Amino acid sequence: MARRRKRKSLSAKRRRKLPKSAFGLPGSRKYPMHDRAHAANAKARATQMYRKGKISKSTRDRIHAKANKKLGKGRKRKTRRRTRKRRR
Repeated sequence: MARRRKRKSLSAKRRRKLPKSAFGLPGSRKYPMHDRAHAANAKARATQMYRKGKISKSTRDRIHAKANKKLGKGRKRKTRRRTRKRRR
C-alpha cells in the first residue's frame, strides 16, 4: 500500500507573514514558494496560466527559475565537446 503524504497548507495568516521574496511574483504576491511542494505547484500553475494566455513567457520563466532554485534544480550547463587532434 502506498503511503500518502500529508498535504501542506498555507493559511491566510501565514501567507500574509511571508516576505515578498517568498513569492514567484513579489509585486502581486502570487505563487507562494516557501517550501518545495509550493514551488513545484507554482511551476505547474505558471505553465497553465501561460498556456491560457494569462501571463507572458518571461513571467513564466521567472517563476520557473525561482522555483528551480527552491527545488535545487540548477541550469543545465552545456558540455564541452572534446576535440581530437588532427593527424597530418
